[in-house]
Amino acid sequence: MIKVDISQIQSCVSAQDIKALEPQVSEAILKLENGTGAGNDFIGWTDLASKTDKGLLAQIKDTARVLRENCEVVIVAGIGGSYLGSRAVIEALSNSFTQLIQDKKNPQILFAGHNISEDYLYELTQYLKDKKFGVINISKSGTTTETALAFRLLKKQCEDQRGKDEARKVIVAITDAKRGAARVCADKEGYRSFIIPDNVGGRFSVLTPVGLLPIAVAGFDIDKLVEGAARMETMTTSSTPFEENPAAQYAAARNALYRNGKKIEILVNFQPKLHYLSEWWKQLYGESEGKDGKGIFPASVDFSTDLHSMGQWIQEGERTIFETVISVDKVQHSVLVPSDDENLDGLNFLAGKHVDEVNKMAELGTRLAHVDGGVPNIRITVPELSEYWIGQIIYMFEKGCGISGYVLGVNPFNQPGVEAYKKNMFALLNKPGYEEESKRILARIRK
Repeated sequence: MIKVDISQIQSCVSAQDIKALEPQVSEAILKLENGTGAGNDFIGWTDLASKTDKGLLAQIKDTARVLRENCEVVIVAGIGGSYLGSRAVIEALSNSFTQLIQDKKNPQILFAGHNISEDYLYELTQYLKDKKFGVINISKSGTTTETALAFRLLKKQCEDQRGKDEARKVIVAITDAKRGAARVCADKEGYRSFIIPDNVGGRFSVLTPVGLLPIAVAGFDIDKLVEGAARMETMTTSSTPFEENPAAQYAAARNALYRNGKKIEILVNFQPKLHYLSEWWKQLYGESEGKDGKGIFPASVDFSTDLHSMGQWIQEGERTIFETVISVDKVQHSVLVPSDDENLDGLNFLAGKHVDEVNKMAELGTRLAHVDGGVPNIRITVPELSEYWIGQIIYMFEKGCGISGYVLGVNPFNQPGVEAYKKNMFALLNKPGYEEESKRILARIRK
């Protein structure tokens, strides 16, 4: 099982502080199960894994097969929850140097539509000039600027290079069932398409076709991913005792710490494959909790790399932080430290040891030092990086997020603040319908 250890936060909050939150946590779990909390029209993710239709998984795998057989490269066009979940899983399970290896079985997975960089899009389209590529376009509306712009470019290039008929086979839409520009385009062009469920928000959508199709194209077992999530679903229900429920323990611990002045949570990994899991987690918690003047600020670091940049601040900076460390028990490969006759680097004391043993001791030493330095520490232990266990940790974080948001007293499933920059951007670009807003902004700039 994935384990959540909160014993190293008790220098800041006591076991009684955690226990005192049990009634609120239990109430939050019941709100999620009964659909009685704020944002209850977006809680379809709560039982998504256990109710995933085998027929849908078969369709996803069949589409993935078509893309694998016809593409050297597949571009996932999406932003936020439309790409972070799949990227987190793919990078956690991939060879670290996949980009440098010609994989004969599976296409290279690249991402676009998550920025508005002209250089990025130029370099991507140049790279694709001699490639057989396909596109997975992920957008509920089809009008999200970053994704729509990238898809417009990629659609044209794919059609120009492969012809419209061939392009139709390798462009897939994941979008709304009935509405939006992406749905209209998919129906008009005859693309294969999958539906983003109405009751699942983007940051909770990794276990829908949004995440499952790119993960399947990359060659990973989506059945095992869903199985792991379904198992965690059963372990985090209201019937599970508070002390045995990992999502409940995590939510209670972080809320207790927040109430005691710990305003920043740093998600830590000692396994670089988990970098994008941290990026996905940051959106999940930042977008869910950061509202109404409330919310823990989610940050992340990759150790031991970032110990040489952020370690000093974490060890001795302002004591408004706590850490959540993801610890992976078992690595995939074996590398032993060799002996050296001259021993100029002084590392012969490590000769014969596995590199992972050195990494584990760096992890333990860091956790001890940070706790001693006044940084409370939550530890999440994962047996290994595989589809099953990644599925578990995804669901645990999702469930913990829903619980934590309700305990915090916010609606965890909306994101009203996301629209503010878009209004300004559209006005500055003279988008039709934003004339008055444009005048207001121009007057403000002139001042």
